[in-house]
Amino acid sequence: MIPLAKLRRAAKDGLAYLSAQDDVDQAEVFASANGNLTVRLNYTSHIPSNGVEEPKSVESHGLGLRVAFRSPQGLKIGFASEPTDLSLEGVKRALAKARNGAVYDPEFVSLPKPSSSTPSQREPDHSTVSQREPDHPLVSQREPDHPPLSQRGVRGDLAPAQNQPGRISPPPGTNFHDPSIMRLGNNRLVEAGWRMMERGLDVFQSSEDLLTLVDQPQEMLDLGLILGGDAVFLQERMAIASTFMPRVQSDQSTMVMSFATAMVESRAAKGSGWSVDTHLAGFDGGAAAEAARNAVSAIDGVRLPSGKYRVVLGPQPLTEILEWVLLPGLHLDMFYAGASPFMGKLGQRIASEQLSIYDHGAQPGLAGSKRITDEGLPTGRTDLIREGVLAGLMSDYYNYQRILNDPQGRQKLGVDPNSVASSIAPRNGFRPGNGGGRDFDSSPSITPTNLLIQGQPAHNQEELLRLVGDGIYIGRIWYTYPVNGITAGDFSGTIVGDSYVIKDGKLAAPLKANTLRMNDNVLRVIDSILGIGSQQRPTVRWSSDQVTWAPEVALADFQLEEIGGYIEDVF
Repeated sequence: MIPLAKLRRAAKDGLAYLSAQDDVDQAEVFASANGNLTVRLNYTSHIPSNGVEEPKSVESHGLGLRVAFRSPQGLKIGFASEPTDLSLEGVKRALAKARNGAVYDPEFVSLPKPSSSTPSQREPDHSTVSQREPDHPLVSQREPDHPPLSQRGVRGDLAPAQNQPGRISPPPGTNFHDPSIMRLGNNRLVEAGWRMMERGLDVFQSSEDLLTLVDQPQEMLDLGLILGGDAVFLQERMAIASTFMPRVQSDQSTMVMSFATAMVESRAAKGSGWSVDTHLAGFDGGAAAEAARNAVSAIDGVRLPSGKYRVVLGPQPLTEILEWVLLPGLHLDMFYAGASPFMGKLGQRIASEQLSIYDHGAQPGLAGSKRITDEGLPTGRTDLIREGVLAGLMSDYYNYQRILNDPQGRQKLGVDPNSVASSIAPRNGFRPGNGGGRDFDSSPSITPTNLLIQGQPAHNQEELLRLVGDGIYIGRIWYTYPVNGITAGDFSGTIVGDSYVIKDGKLAAPLKANTLRMNDNVLRVIDSILGIGSQQRPTVRWSSDQVTWAPEVALADFQLEEIGGYIEDVF
């Protein structure tokens, strides 16, 4: 992977060159290097398979320029990038492309400027960066395997456990990366895949419930046991320098994610598992074991009819619904465009008083933390919903400046933007790549880091189930998307696994996968909360490295619709 010192040198030399150009008024040089190391699981008991396959790494590096050019019409703004070339020649080629594509933007105020108290202005100069960093001592709160639930009617060791808090392994100081992941090689990558595979197969092989379905242990292979998924290790480095922040700043971040899906195909049973960590020491392959347990637990699932149900949303469904449907409406650019469902409601109640949500990109030990944004500004905490009240919005610098200068800013927010500047400060200007990373080929946009959901009062799982009484525990959904636009708040999605009927405040029979579809409204959902869980689980949705720290949430009157029952009648 490209050394951090080389990225810093590219940013420094690039800014010096751009600043010497006669038509350049403001300039920013962003250099980054990203690595994505992935290994896939592919086990099928009844079809020949490799078990672990496709270990691969995808690396990219390059630089991106944002430049404000002087012209008779005013400033013209250009963006361009150059892959694989961090030299001055790469800067020159990117500059030519930025100049050629520059446009007049009447809403542009300036490239990012720090405040007088910005931490980034107080950081020491790291112009000389050691290429070999010592491993940091780790303080790891290890998760045990999910403990059993002894509710009547559910296989004790396979029911969904109370959600565990994420492993917290904060390095000292303000660094948010693990040098072990930065140095990860092919052997360790493949070992990670086999660790997952072995954990999942151990669950299948030791399952008494599977043994009861066959006459001989070797016949378990004929049940169609399937285990798939992947482990993904992200390596991120960046450096940035600009006209208003000429001292080069840099950052490194790492993340390891694992996802697993298991099936007992002959019984149409499916389960899933996942994990999110910042450090290699926290990865133990447990996601595959969780998926296998949940698949066995889903055998003999039942159907339920359409209707309104009391439900408990697990961490994954809550993450999917909030990130795909609710969260875009809490971005400042959506308010500027008049497209948020919360127009004019900053400072007003929009949800149950039990609900608080905030984004925190600077918290040590949280998997999505980064020291600075991809605009060179400090990360930090932005309260979005505080005890049901819309308290703030996520922003990048461009949208922060234009809302402050918008004649309709008060109407759009509901308050004078300048009076709530700290609540809409640009702490979320990042350049996310496809599947994670800090991408030199993208302009900054509003991107969450760690999204934390909290409830007051907070309940354990047993209390949440009692609040529901009779209903459904929804553990896994997919293909969740907004219907009728973000402003409407309507959404749809399918329950695909890890779900159970709740009877008399306890988990009862498993719910058959792909038989119920959600069809509800997120604005109604956040206002109909019965209770919020006390434990948060780090959760990442597909193709993202933003992390939601999600509890379980009990809801009233959740609309579900039955799917395709006639197909089973035909066969």
